[in-house]
Amino acid sequence: MGKTTRICEVIKTLDVGGAEVLLVNRLRQAPRTGRDYTVVFLRAATDELVNALRDCGVTVVDLRSSPRWRRYLRMVGVVRRLAPDVVNVHSPLLAAVLRPVLHLRRPRPALVSTVHCVSCHPLTGLVNRTTRRLDDLTVAVSPQVAASRTVRGARAVRTRIHGVDVAVQRGWARQADQLRAEFGIPGDAFVLAFVANFRAVKNHPMMLDAAEVVLSRRPDALFVLAGDGPLREQVLADIDRRGLGDRVRYLGRVRQAGRLVAAADALVLSSHHEAMPVVVMEAIASGVPVVAPAVGGIPDLVHDGGNGILVEPGYPQRLAEAILRAMRPEVHAALSTGALAGTPSVDVAATAAWFDDVYAALADGARRRRAALAGRAAQSG
Repeated sequence: MGKTTRICEVIKTLDVGGAEVLLVNRLRQAPRTGRDYTVVFLRAATDELVNALRDCGVTVVDLRSSPRWRRYLRMVGVVRRLAPDVVNVHSPLLAAVLRPVLHLRRPRPALVSTVHCVSCHPLTGLVNRTTRRLDDLTVAVSPQVAASRTVRGARAVRTRIHGVDVAVQRGWARQADQLRAEFGIPGDAFVLAFVANFRAVKNHPMMLDAAEVVLSRRPDALFVLAGDGPLREQVLADIDRRGLGDRVRYLGRVRQAGRLVAAADALVLSSHHEAMPVVVMEAIASGVPVVAPAVGGIPDLVHDGGNGILVEPGYPQRLAEAILRAMRPEVHAALSTGALAGTPSVDVAATAAWFDDVYAALADGARRRRAALAGRAAQSG
């Protein structure tokens, strides 16, 4: 029987966000034979993703019970005690803390950083740069991330678009009518889903400006919002102030938000920037066209006129015109067909297999280092 490879994934939060959902989706599909996965996290507002990981057999180490300042110390201690063959860190700050400590360990594990963003806090970026070359491998989740300052100077960089569970999304798309009834959405509405955290980067005001234009010309349109965040009450007050409450509906924090995406006629984004949005991959997997600004990793997924429509960021009128164009029956049909044709590019099963091969190769290297260290110790003894 072969040796079990111990893999530790470290992430700052397990809230329902892009990096977190990508990790959970991948681990659901990851091979289990000869693999022992542990996820270490510091924060989470809900247990949705924690339970999802445990349900698929992943060990989860929850550090929320510690005072905030002690979580980093506990994280270091936990990872050292686990003695993994491979450590993959999904946060630049956590990576900067762990790299030097794990490099001092003999034998040391293989070190991987998966980078999900094109920018970070300047201080975080500084401390990350000072230790970045200690990684054996840096994985960028999009070509834009690979070309960004967040990976500049890394020793080895590979790009891998992660993906979603295509089979699940297609199954939900087949149940679109039932899902609309569950969400209280009228069957005759053209549903425009806007699934995003209520943060400044998501640019809700631009979406509402565009919605006003669309609704003035297409009264059958219905904008459906889902998510949570610090600007939620401000955005909801803006919806009421504009008198849009009956055609711009807020559904709250929707569990398994991919269901809402699959039930929509189109997905709309208005972000200032994005890395590699999970919600866009969910839309493509569901055959749902995307209308969004051409920012970050979105153009790597959305092909203008193929599976969606891209617009210049920051212009509500252009976003509105693109939405109205996507609502035309012949355009919508063509974009939906294009989205379905692109599902192989967002299938997380292929990414899970890719990571498994990467981890196997890195673990072999870690074992060779361990064997060499043991041999030298035996000779000196």
